[in-house]
Amino acid sequence: MDSHDQEAVAAVRAVFDQVIADGLAPESVTGATDEQVEAYAAAQGVTAVPAAVREVLRLIGVDHGLWQVGGSFGVDAVGRDAKRYAQAALAQDGGAIRDPGGLLVLVMHQGYAFHVIDGADLGHPDPPVWLITEGEPARPAWRSVTHWFDSMGPDVAAYRTRLEVMAELGGWMPPWARHLRPSGTGRAL
Repeated sequence: MDSHDQEAVAAVRAVFDQVIADGLAPESVTGATDEQVEAYAAAQGVTAVPAAVREVLRLIGVDHGLWQVGGSFGVDAVGRDAKRYAQAALAQDGGAIRDPGGLLVLVMHQGYAFHVIDGADLGHPDPPVWLITEGEPARPAWRSVTHWFDSMGPDVAAYRTRLEVMAELGGWMPPWARHLRPSGTGRAL
């Protein structure tokens, strides 16, 4: 791993560590092994995985907990079919992706929206993340994997506020409450 790869890994790790410090329970996510990451890449027909993507998958690639709620993500959820669907949307609607055959799908949302890495950028440690949406040309939506990861992170403070309101109203605790550590007040969430 060269110094650029190390910087990308450190940037992703800093985002993750901040969310944990904000109160996400670290045991609420499960990372992928290198073997699982390689199988994920092979299923999509790519031989390179950018360092930042690999680190995201090592942190949350098996069970993403509250991260990226609302889309298929992870080494077991995104594969060959997701790539074919993304390529079909791209072929229909265009965009400036330089290597559609080599693209790597990170997220698939209900088969019509995809977060991807351009195949031409797979050699970069922290490349831009593109948004492919059916009916629209593909566009770079995040300047790097690190920024994408940060934008997909759970807003722990907002979850805590919602839980406090639910507790005041006497409501039941939702299943996602288990993903948060008890607050500094000592009250379990």
